[in-house]
Amino acid sequence: MGPVTDDEIIRKRLLIDGDGAGDDRRINLLVKSFIKWCNSGSQEEEYSQYQRMLSTLSRCEFSMGKTLLVYDMNLREMKNYEKTYKEIERSIAEAHEKIAECKKQILQAKRTRKYHQEYDALAKVIHRHPDRRETLKKLEALGKELEHLSHIKESVEGNLEWKRKQFYVLLSILYELKQTLENDEKPSKVEAAQETSMETDPKP
Repeated sequence: MGPVTDDEIIRKRLLIDGDGAGDDRRINLLVKSFIKWCNSGSQEEEYSQYQRMLSTLSRCEFSMGKTLLVYDMNLREMKNYEKTYKEIERSIAEAHEKIAECKKQILQAKRTRKYHQEYDALAKVIHRHPDRRETLKKLEALGKELEHLSHIKESVEGNLEWKRKQFYVLLSILYELKQTLENDEKPSKVEAAQETSMETDPKP
């Protein structure tokens, strides 16, 4: 037989003493009544002790039944407490999980807000600059205008070159005309001088 534990001792004590209302005394009285019943001399005394034993047994059985009910009730309460404790632990664990999830959502919200702020700042910077399509159109228009101006420049330079050549030709013609006129004037001057000299000479 193994050693008796404290729980078994307390359980037996409760079964014997019930709710502490004097079951030990009742058992002692029952034992004394049993001894008296065994040593009784007359039938009346024997019957009287027998009735006392039955009454004491009835009270002890009632107290024992009540104690068993209390014990069962305590067991049920302990089970309920364990169930409630497990539910509380589960609720605490769920609360921790929800708190962790809320922290993740808060971090995500902060990250999203930061992205929105960066996007708004970038959008403001982009709005301050012209649209890429408009810029390309302007560049294309400037390219066409530059090409047109290049053609005009080439045309003007061509005209200037042509006029320069014409001017050189004109200068050459004027120079030749001047030379021709000068050459034509020399014989006229000689003839005029001869005529003058003839007029001034005396006749013989």
